[in-house]
Amino acid sequence: MSQYHQYLETVISIAKEAGAAIMRVYATNFDVEHKSDNSPLTQADLAAHHVIVHALKQLTPNIPVLSEESEHVSADERNSWPMYWLIDPLDGTREFIKRNGEFTVNIALISQHISVLGVVYAPVTELLYYAVAGRGAYKQSKGYAAHRIQTASLNIENVIVAGSRSHADHKLQQFLTNMHVKTGATPELIHMGSSLKICLVADGTAHVYPRLGPTSEWDTAAAHCVLSEAGGDIIDIMGNSLRYNTKSSLLNPSFFATVKTSFNWSEFI
Repeated sequence: MSQYHQYLETVISIAKEAGAAIMRVYATNFDVEHKSDNSPLTQADLAAHHVIVHALKQLTPNIPVLSEESEHVSADERNSWPMYWLIDPLDGTREFIKRNGEFTVNIALISQHISVLGVVYAPVTELLYYAVAGRGAYKQSKGYAAHRIQTASLNIENVIVAGSRSHADHKLQQFLTNMHVKTGATPELIHMGSSLKICLVADGTAHVYPRLGPTSEWDTAAAHCVLSEAGGDIIDIMGNSLRYNTKSSLLNPSFFATVKTSFNWSEFI
């Protein structure tokens, strides 16, 4: 796994460069368009996409790049890739539009269906999370040195749940209600945008992030590596770790980003 580490410093720089491109748009009265699935799109998404794709193609010309804003790549083509970059140039476009700062640049390297390098960067706060398989997970706040992070231990009587800022729905509320009914405890809920929810589990702020609705593989890949290296995982409702580029669709199933536990979160859905 150590060979992936050679890319880390450059990928962090690329993420920060993409973040700077995003912030240039953030400072303007930007327009909002909508894609075919009605999800929002801004010039910041496209600017970050171009920065990242160009830089990664220079860094690793022989490794394909798949971005949320890429031209369509057929399943047959991408399923043949043993390794590729998977990026979300601006995760949390709705948060970007709301100007609440809870959006991120996400860059992951996928090898044999597993995220082996992940960088998550929040341009507004300059908060950085990163990890390489086998080398631990790290968090760096603005003005501070990076430090290694670990997931928290789980006490079911005192669970902290991370929930989506823009995608909170009845399924999350039902999850919280069922947890209260079955355990007698009242879980604490933290609202957050983008892949930062997964990172909250990685750094020990939260214990679980249940996502009981659709996401795409680029939404989770970078933070998945961070969480795995911090001692957690992203699992589906059957308890299996999410894997990447294994099917025709790029949609994730419902999942739990969680600390390592024998506890079955699916009891509460």
